[in-house]
Amino acid sequence: MTIRNGIDCISKYGHLFEGKRVGLITSPTGLNSDFVSTIRILQEKYHLAALFSPEHGVRGDQQAGAFVDTYPDPITGVPVYSLYRQDSKRLSPEMLDAVDVVVYDIQDVGVRYYTFIYTMLYALEDCANAGKEFIVLDRINPLDGITVEGNILKPGYRSFVGNYPLTVRYGLTAGEVATMANDQMGWNGKLSVVRCEGWERNMLFPDTGRIWVQPSMGLPRFEAALLYSGTCLFEGTNLSEGRGTTSPFEMIGAPFIDAQWLADEMNRKKLPGVIFRPVFFKPTFSKFQDELCRGVQIHVTDARAVCALETGVHLMFTIKQNCEEFAFLPPVKENSRPFIDLLGGDRLYRDSEPSDVPAMLAHFRAESEAFAKLKERYHLY
Repeated sequence: MTIRNGIDCISKYGHLFEGKRVGLITSPTGLNSDFVSTIRILQEKYHLAALFSPEHGVRGDQQAGAFVDTYPDPITGVPVYSLYRQDSKRLSPEMLDAVDVVVYDIQDVGVRYYTFIYTMLYALEDCANAGKEFIVLDRINPLDGITVEGNILKPGYRSFVGNYPLTVRYGLTAGEVATMANDQMGWNGKLSVVRCEGWERNMLFPDTGRIWVQPSMGLPRFEAALLYSGTCLFEGTNLSEGRGTTSPFEMIGAPFIDAQWLADEMNRKKLPGVIFRPVFFKPTFSKFQDELCRGVQIHVTDARAVCALETGVHLMFTIKQNCEEFAFLPPVKENSRPFIDLLGGDRLYRDSEPSDVPAMLAHFRAESEAFAKLKERYHLY
């Protein structure tokens, strides 16, 4: 059966849009199966009154962390309001006054750190508080809808890289996350989900036969998204996570690493579904710009066997144990938590030693099992 995302099925849900001023939260992944943008589809079919821009911009022309201004969309002329401002990432009363319904259509990657999911949840909460309707044009989870990895985000560690008690890899679609949060948080918003068709929960992205459209510039390939659960943790350290190269989140390194030693050490662990290769690279931006870094590239040999978070944890603590130059980055803002705490959802990474890793991973697995049972009640597929 052909696998269709929510935007491909929109003709069956016309009653949700007709006669309403529509506001759309989207990105370059907002496309139907024929690569027609959701912006164009909604503008031609209904009254598209506003566009709301997440991180990276509606057209994907902003780097990670770059704040987005309000501007007219150059293609449609529809006003674009930023949901990634320095002072706020929320829908303001003025933005909500311009629309009757807010629609969300962005490809998620199924990992807690990925900021688009919080753009969606913030908007859902804002719409619930304002009595506005909220619609998710659902999309498949490229990392399947079954596999759960990692710990649950703890109270006191909420940020824009983790603002809801999810595990790191959560095995839900965006529509299911919205349904779960709307219920669990007691928002009781007017939520509708335009469902996918043909997708089965055990499917990884390569099983779907669809073409990979990079969800953001840092995830150009499926393999990067698959490894992201573990390698994104290095954003909280003084190692490069591969930004500024053609293989972000697949390559990890720094000038002080012995590449061959690290590859050999990691391959000795025989971690499932991956093999490590020594690499040398010079990032064109981000950490160690134009400096020679030495490290490893993680190659996926079996996508179904990969435990990406555990792979990242083993790699991090192997480096921490053997390289005195390794460090966790200090807080970006005064009186805030170090970034590794925000990514990790608690302070375990800073408080643990390499000898603690087996116990830490056992703790993660226990929390994953509990979350896996909880999330089943919100499955739409």
